[in-house]
Order: sequence, then C-alpha cells, then structure tokens
Amino acid sequence: MKLDMHCHTKEGSLDGKITLYETILALREKGYQGMLITDHNSYKAYRFYEKNMKNQYKELEGFTVLKGVEYDTIDAGHIIVIMPTGVKLPLLELRGLPVNLLIDIVHHFGGILGPAHPCGEKYLSLMNTRRGKKTRNLIARFDFIETYNACEPPESNQAAADLAKRFGKPGIGGSDSHKELCAGMGYTIIDADIKNETDLIHALRSETATSSGGERYMFTTKQRIGRINDVLVYSFWFYNKFLALYKRHKRQVELKENNLYGYLSARRHFFRKKQTFRSDASSYFHQKGA
Repeated sequence: MKLDMHCHTKEGSLDGKITLYETILALREKGYQGMLITDHNSYKAYRFYEKNMKNQYKELEGFTVLKGVEYDTIDAGHIIVIMPTGVKLPLLELRGLPVNLLIDIVHHFGGILGPAHPCGEKYLSLMNTRRGKKTRNLIARFDFIETYNACEPPESNQAAADLAKRFGKPGIGGSDSHKELCAGMGYTIIDADIKNETDLIHALRSETATSSGGERYMFTTKQRIGRINDVLVYSFWFYNKFLALYKRHKRQVELKENNLYGYLSARRHFFRKKQTFRSDASSYFHQKGA
C-alpha cells in the first residue's frame, strides 16, 4: 500500500496552502491509496474530515485518511505521532512537552512516534538539537524514523536512512507538503492493507516490509530565500519557546486529567538524581586531584 505519511493541510496548519480535499485528489491521481495527516500540533483537519468529508464524496471512496500529528517538542524538534484508532489525547495539540516525556505518554496509550526529518534544520530536527546531540541513544526509544522527506536535500535523507539502519528502525517517507505541487513527492510503501491507525501501528511495530522514497521538492522556502532562512530558523526557536510557555498551564491540566503526573514526577526525579550524581562525582574527582 502506497501512502504519503507527511502531509500538512490548510485546515490544520497555519502555513498550509492546500486543503485536505485537494491533497486527497492529488494523491489519488498519483496512484496513492492513503495518507497520514501530520499538521503541526493540531487534529483540526482530521476532525474536519470526519465531520464533513468521510463517506460523503464518491471520488474519495477507497482512499484511507489517517490521523497523525507533527508535534513540536521543547527540546528535540518535530516528532510524528500516531495514536491508536479512537484514542483522543488533547495534550498532543499543546506543543512544548520534553521529548522523553512525550515518548512515555504516547507509548502509555499504545501509540508510536518517530522524528520527522531527523537530520534536517537546526532546532527543527532531532539530530540537530542539543537533546539529540547530547543523548545519541535517544533514537532507540522511537518506533520509526522518517527516512525520506521530499523537502530535504539528499544528504539529510541519507543520514536519516543510515540512522534507521543503525538502530534497526522502520523507515517512513512523506512529502511534507504544504502546497499542492509538493503533495505525493514522498512515499511510504507498506506490505499490508492499512484501513486505520491501529493497522498502521501494527504494521510498523511488526516485521512488515516497508520502504520509502520519492522525488525532491525544489521550491521550499529555504531554497527560495537562501541564507535569510537562517533568520526564520532562529525565529522559530523563539516562537516555539514562547508558545510552549504560554500553553504550560493547559499542558499541566491535561497531564492531571489523564493521570499522567506520575510520568512527569518520575522524569523530574530521574534528572535530579542524575544531577546529584554528577555533582558528587565532580567533587570526588576534584578532591582526588587536590
């Protein structure tokens, strides 16, 4: 089954220029059987699909639309999250969770997740964040890796593929489309019939054969504006930090309502012990040196 597993829409992403309906038509025309919606910290497009489109358009019959999200962590860039069919977790629409806590929560509810364009832009991509560089084995906690992104250069995708091979993770591919021209330029082929999110989770967790690939999209913002893009990247860092702080109270409410404070407390306790160990070790070696 051929899927585009990284799609943004006008209904769910502020920078989306193509509607969900237009995306589906474009993908069908290119021979795709399904797509994963991955708007930034939002399920709006999928809710729109369920309310206004599902089973209402003859031209959309036989095409699988899957619910996902591209989550903005506070410390590890963009992470693609897929939850089991029917699981609703509003917390995933509130950016700003630390990546390790995000992994704990997603796995707690039976979901899977993996880094989007892991070797891409600074701050946006796992391996080019402080957390990714500091904790190289963090990648082992993920369930898959985006090994092909149509908006990334060949060297970035090759590095992602090498990462997946090194850690034995399945690779997925997608267009990262925000405009119609880009839709369907990246693909995932899965040797399974995927009807819903639970099917997809099972396929990626099992030894089902998957492959990714596509054609590079040559009209990204970065390619159009050149070095000025660096300014946008740093602007995103401030924007993400600000919104993460702004949504902190709502995240805490969601954590409490879903009885997830235990994970947060455990994480804080772990890092306190780690910091104490480092301080003790530093004092010990300082005394030995003296």
